[in-house]
Amino acid sequence: MSSDQSTDRFLVKVSEDLPTLEECHSFVNSPSCGAISSFAGITRDNFQGKQVNHLSYEGYVPMAEKELRKLCEEATVKFPTIGQIAAVHILGDCPVGSASVILCASSPHRKEAMHCVEFLIDELKAKVPIWKREVYEGDGGAIWKENVEWKEGKPKRVMVRQEE
Repeated sequence: MSSDQSTDRFLVKVSEDLPTLEECHSFVNSPSCGAISSFAGITRDNFQGKQVNHLSYEGYVPMAEKELRKLCEEATVKFPTIGQIAAVHILGDCPVGSASVILCASSPHRKEAMHCVEFLIDELKAKVPIWKREVYEGDGGAIWKENVEWKEGKPKRVMVRQEE
């Protein structure tokens, strides 16, 4: 399995080098689709009053890409008019202002593309084996974080241990 897997329908990649938002957009663009929806998760500079220096991601690439591909397949069953999907996630350090995850989906009309991208980000955070470490400025330390999973409108899990 390559770390850059694409078929006619999906672009799936988990790597230190991500395609750009424009490249993902170009991949999903199709003459038969009148809508492209995208999501880019960007590293912000703060969390609960602490200055964030960067995020660092770790993951097992073959399993992460397999799960991402499975989510893309599930999305096309759930949203059958979807044309193409790009689903990419960074590994390693992600500085403030940079994208750690990019999701794009195309469809003939906007609603399915928008719902598809929402489904993909929620499921990615819940199921794909990628772990995030938030590193703070100065002596603020770092913390490994779990994604918040939602069930019936309530968070199921949040942050884990703090490193010293």
